[in-house]
Amino acid sequence: MYAVVVTDYGDTEVLRYRQVEQPKPGLNQVLIKVEATSVNFADIKARHGKKGKDSLPFIPGLDVTGTIVEVGEDVKNFKINQRVIAFPKGGSYAEYVIANTDLTFSIPEKLDFVTAGACPIVSFTAHKLLCDVGRIMLGETVLVHAAAGGIGTTAIQLAKILGAGKVIGTVSKEEKASAARQAGADYVINTSKRNFVRDVLEITEGEGVDLTLDSIGGRVTENSLLCLARYGRIVHFGNASGENANIQTKDLHSSCRSILGFSLGTTRKYRPYLLRDTAEKVLGYIESGKLKITIGNQFPLKEAKIAQELMESRNSIGKILLIPPSSSLNQTKE
Repeated sequence: MYAVVVTDYGDTEVLRYRQVEQPKPGLNQVLIKVEATSVNFADIKARHGKKGKDSLPFIPGLDVTGTIVEVGEDVKNFKINQRVIAFPKGGSYAEYVIANTDLTFSIPEKLDFVTAGACPIVSFTAHKLLCDVGRIMLGETVLVHAAAGGIGTTAIQLAKILGAGKVIGTVSKEEKASAARQAGADYVINTSKRNFVRDVLEITEGEGVDLTLDSIGGRVTENSLLCLARYGRIVHFGNASGENANIQTKDLHSSCRSILGFSLGTTRKYRPYLLRDTAEKVLGYIESGKLKITIGNQFPLKEAKIAQELMESRNSIGKILLIPPSSSLNQTKE
């Protein structure tokens, strides 16, 4: 099969498109013919060796959508030809992948492969951030940083679906603001020109927001605390800035505010069972049309280098997909 392989740590030149041996499923695993896989910042960190030291060479990537073509001997709840999304074992930038059954999820027939390929990381993460970690309540005001990205646009929509009163998004460039507005943000703040703390306090009449989703870290986290309401929660789920935040504990207890952490990768590794209910809910929202996944670009698998460069430039809007050469999506285009 064809796959993209990281041969060394470094820039995109270390991504090699080559033929490798097709994997075989274990007892509780399925073999999936990949229709689409998404590009995520975690892939770039892995390429640089900043997200754990994978044994070189390795196939990058976190999620796929496709069709099951083989099942392990102990698999009872999945069958051949079943359409699924999955978080595979051993990377996703490939024509075929294997996945454990507890990280494989059936997708509704009404859900096309493009949308399904774009949804796993962003929809699962956004739902966990808002519901299980952030404990969103009806009528609350939500602040979403990096609001034009895949998780950002998904979180804005889900916040509205879950009953948020107001949703405020921040973006780093004016050209990204429209994506956040289209997702349903009531207010969008361009942080390259505006002080988001001042604007948030003005929008909320000095009260601050109830829930902040922060994937940036550093000063953004510190400043987010300045516009967090009493009993408010900051959910920190990434550190794109590469900076550490300095938080004073005295700013938490008396105001009943909290800072919480979440990692979808950690959850997949240690408590995958927590994602089953999440999958049912978000796939239901997507199938009904309530939740729409923003898709920015699609590239052939062999152009993974270009796809990662686009993401790394931070000029991308929405999800970036890679399409293997054997995918039926190529036939659809033709």
